[in-house]
Amino acid sequence: MTNEIEQNESTDVQASTENRTSRSAETRAKDTARKPWRRPQMLDTPEPPEGYEYRWIRAEIVGQEDRKNVTARLREGFDLVRAEELDGFEIPTLDDGRHSGVVSVGGLLLAKIPTETRNERNAYFSNRAQLQQDAIDHDLMQESDPSSPILKPERKTSVTFGGGNRE
Repeated sequence: MTNEIEQNESTDVQASTENRTSRSAETRAKDTARKPWRRPQMLDTPEPPEGYEYRWIRAEIVGQEDRKNVTARLREGFDLVRAEELDGFEIPTLDDGRHSGVVSVGGLLLAKIPTETRNERNAYFSNRAQLQQDAIDHDLMQESDPSSPILKPERKTSVTFGGGNRE
């Protein structure tokens, strides 16, 4: 009788091992939660490396190559980003031509610039815009007449959402 029980147990063990799937065959994809739908972004990019910023540069306009713009951005300190730099982030690249292997979407090239260089560039253009505004204000004040003086321009913007000005 014990022989019969042992034989039944060995048959049960064999049947249970035959029905099992190996752990390598199981995938985590089935167990992960479904991600909610969101509108796809045309210019989706991963986080840039530390100390860098990403920016999309126009490479063509209305089907015509815009070499002047790309060259100007490269001289400003931008470097074009290649697909292998993105570590598995799937994004379209150019297959041929001068910029083959560079990340590209719809006539735009992905470029990176050191954060410090970007801050210096932004400060330069901000200063240049301020100088232009000061020159306009100076010309306006030159036109001022003592009988009807022009007050120094006030530049203040506010955004309201209905209901008038709230302060």
